[in-house]
This record gives sequence, C-alpha cells and structure tokens, in this order.
Amino acid sequence: MKNLENVSKGDQARALTTSTLAFTVCFAVWTIFSIIGIKIKAELGLSDTQFGLLVATPILTGSLSRIFLGIWTDQYGGRIIYTLQMLTSALAAFFLTYASTYEMYLVGALGLGLAGGSYAVGIAYVSSWYPDHKQGTALGIFGAGNVGAAVTNFGAPILLVAMGGEWRSVVYVYASILAATAVLFFLFSKTDPAHSGVKQQSRPFMEQMKPLKHLIVWRFSLYYFFVFGAYVALALWLPRYYVGAYGLELATAGMLAAAYALPGAVFRALGGWLSDKFGARTIMYWTFSVTLICTIVMSYPATDYTVAGINGPIEFNITIPLWLFVIMTIILGFFMSLGKAAVYKHIPHYFPDNVGSVGGIVGLIGGLGGFILPITFGVMNDHIGVWTSCFMLLSIIIAVSLIWMHFAILRAEKKSHPDKSKFLPELENIK
Repeated sequence: MKNLENVSKGDQARALTTSTLAFTVCFAVWTIFSIIGIKIKAELGLSDTQFGLLVATPILTGSLSRIFLGIWTDQYGGRIIYTLQMLTSALAAFFLTYASTYEMYLVGALGLGLAGGSYAVGIAYVSSWYPDHKQGTALGIFGAGNVGAAVTNFGAPILLVAMGGEWRSVVYVYASILAATAVLFFLFSKTDPAHSGVKQQSRPFMEQMKPLKHLIVWRFSLYYFFVFGAYVALALWLPRYYVGAYGLELATAGMLAAAYALPGAVFRALGGWLSDKFGARTIMYWTFSVTLICTIVMSYPATDYTVAGINGPIEFNITIPLWLFVIMTIILGFFMSLGKAAVYKHIPHYFPDNVGSVGGIVGLIGGLGGFILPITFGVMNDHIGVWTSCFMLLSIIIAVSLIWMHFAILRAEKKSHPDKSKFLPELENIK
C-alpha cells in the first residue's frame, strides 16, 4: 500500500511531467506505421488487408505486453520498468531499418510495438503518487501523451520530405529520440512511494490476477476497446482513408489525421477532471451517445440517386464533403479522449492495490482494438469495397457498449437501491 505522507506537490509534478513526456514519445513511435506504412505499401505493392496487418502489428505487441509490464511495475516500480521498456523499444526500431521483406517488416513491427506497453507502466507509476480523489485528473493529464499520434501524423510526413522520402531515416530519428528519452527519464524521475526505501515482496502472478474475476473489469475493457482501440485504429487508418477516399496527398492526409488525433489526446486531461467532478459514468454516457451519432453519419457512403421526376429522371449525389468529415473526426476524437479518461478513473478507485494488473488487462483489450480494427478495415475494403464500412463497424461496437453499460447499471442499481431504482449514484455499488 502506498504512503503519501512524505510526498510533496513537487514530487507529484515531477512524476507526472516525466511520465507524460515519455509516454508522448512512446506513443509517437508506436503509431509511426500510419505514415511509413503508406510508403512501404507502395514499395511492396501491398493490398489493403496486408497494409492493415502491417500498421496493426505494433499495436498487438503493445497490447499484449501491457499486462506483464503493469504487473512488473507493481512489483519493481515504474522508474526502472519504464526505462527498460523504452530502451528495448528503441533497439527494436533500429532493427526495423534493416528489414527488406514484408515478413521482416512484420517482425520488426512486433518489436517496435513494445513502445505501446508504456501506458500500463505509466498509469501504475503516476497513480502511486496521487490520492484517490486526484487520480482522475492526474491520469487524464498523463493520458494526454496520446498526442504522440498527432505528432507522428503531422510531423512524420514533414520529416519524410526533409529526409528525401527515405522512411528508414525517419525511423532512425524516432529510435534515437526514444533512447534519449529513456535516459532522461531515468535521470530526472524518482522511485515511486510504494517502492522507495522498502523492498517489495513480489506477489504471485495468480494473486495479482484475482481482480480479473470481476465482470466489471471486462465491461471496462469493452469500453476501452472502443475509446482507445478505435482511437488508435483511426489514427493509423485515416491517412490511408484520406488518400484513398478523397484523393489527398500524404502530407495533407497526415495533417488532417492529426486534426483528429490531437483532440483525442490533449483533452484527456479534461476528461479526467470531468470524471472527478461529474463522475466517470456520466462521462461514458456522453462519450457513447455523441460518438454513435458521429459514426452513423460518417457511415453513409457516397451515393448516386435517380428519382422518377414529373418531367423525367432526376439524378443527384449525396457525399459527405471533406470539411464536414474532418469536423466529425475532430468531434469523435474529442469525446473519445473524455471516454479514455473516464474508463481509467475507475481502476485505482476499485483496485488500488492492483492498478498495474487491472490497468494492464483493460489496456490490453483496448489495445487489441487498435490491432484488430485496422486489419478488419482493410478486409472490409477489399471485400465490401465501400470506404465508409469502417464507420459502420464502429457504430455497431458503440451501440453494443452503450446498451450493455446502461442495462448493467440499471441492474446493479435495482439490486443495491430497490427503493431508488431510477437513481444512478456515481461509482458506488456497481461491482
């Protein structure tokens, strides 16, 4: 159990700042295939399905590694695990530059994907410095490191042009920055309160897995499958979508994708604050309701109509204009950022001694969304042949999540408060 008696505000600020900056760099590296993947696709003549697998492969490693990294953080502390994780990811990125075949690219992407495991380390490390009533805001600020996706979507195309179109040079730059970040993090961070001056007794793996028997953990995982997994998937997919559906140049497509990724990251801190103030459940209702409306609108494919008019056939077309589509992606990203913070607000509250393991499994399932969805988008493109099919799928996922959340809450409240079945108090008695 953490002891915050000797923790100053300066210590908290140091932990939050160093962790957030490290997470931003890790996230930028983790999503680099959104840009270099398009160059590799053209270089190897890949199909959309193969492209989807390529950009999603780093997300798989980042997702699967989260649960183990989270447990190791609980055992050994975030400072050492964070540093080792970043150094290992940087080495994998350097290896990627020597790849020459599709299969080698996939192997390199698996190693580079370890950068995505940083979130499980960061939430366990940051939460250990803050009391429960401030963790929503703190974790929201930390989660704003998702802005790394926007950094890549905006900066990588520019860097690619500066490097003469050589994507391997871009990877060299990213790997060097990540390695330097690992060193700086270790130098400027401090050992968290739970591991400072006291040797921690490692708990058995199965003991740390006990919280996973609670259904609420898996319900939160489904929510995170959308708010985080779909966020990552779209950050990877949108540059390709803009190039294919709207015929834009890669640099322009990257900037518009960054317009989506940016609010999906920076407003996560606001989501944490709103979760502290109004309750995480309320924020989840906002998130699912608004994003469902957005994805339904974005699902409408460009369609030509012929109507039998009085004076003959009347032909017209309905297409979502680029400006409206961009606005919808920004709204989508904004509410996804609120939802990401709201999901993780619950974890330290319910499982204060298992933040790493529970946060790891929730992050794992969410990250799997970032792996599964781009591949699914590519398969749907190849077999359905409709660009907007990806948003049709997201609409179904959101609808299922919203319905499950609503009826689970009603069922829990009816059981806990039979005389107040319509009252939904925040965060109480919903395990």
